[in-house]
Amino acid sequence: MGLDAEQLTQVARITLAAGSLREAVDGVRRVIPGLRASTVDAFDMRGETPALHIGNRDLFLMHTDGHCWSVTSDPLVADGIVLTQNP
Repeated sequence: MGLDAEQLTQVARITLAAGSLREAVDGVRRVIPGLRASTVDAFDMRGETPALHIGNRDLFLMHTDGHCWSVTSDPLVADGIVLTQNP
């Protein structure tokens, strides 16, 4: 799918304004149909580098080969995002 700079800005704005990660994911799904969006515990993403720090939340860009998912730093190959809440 890939994300351009405007879409990343939209995701950041939605994430920052949302009262919860679930609200952020729902908002992102509404604004960017087709983008897979999910939330996991920050512990599950330990050792990975987020693409963006948004307040006390982190955004990870995800890529899939159709079977396995991996973290990517390249928004142009991102098929989805994962959001986490930092303590």
